[in-house]
Amino acid sequence: FCIFTFIIFLIKCLVNYHTYILESLSTGKLYIGQTKNLSERLNRHNEGRSRYTKGKGPWKIIFSTSFNTRTEAILLESKLKRFKNPGKVRIWIESQT
Repeated sequence: FCIFTFIIFLIKCLVNYHTYILESLSTGKLYIGQTKNLSERLNRHNEGRSRYTKGKGPWKIIFSTSFNTRTEAILLESKLKRFKNPGKVRIWIESQT
């Protein structure tokens, strides 16, 4: 039982959650989201398997950051979505580099 608990702990430590910002190469629009698997999520956006981004791609990642918990990723996602203005989001991205 103790080894099982330790293995679960290690798995949880290795799993990262990501907050990401995509830019449409066709429209210039931004999309903000969070996910556990960034490459799979980007593929879903580019394959039209996401309602909001369908038909507006192709998409590229212009910002991403990782967190240990989904809660942290959601908090940043919410903060960025509250900006409403894509210009403010772009300024925020520049301030992170």
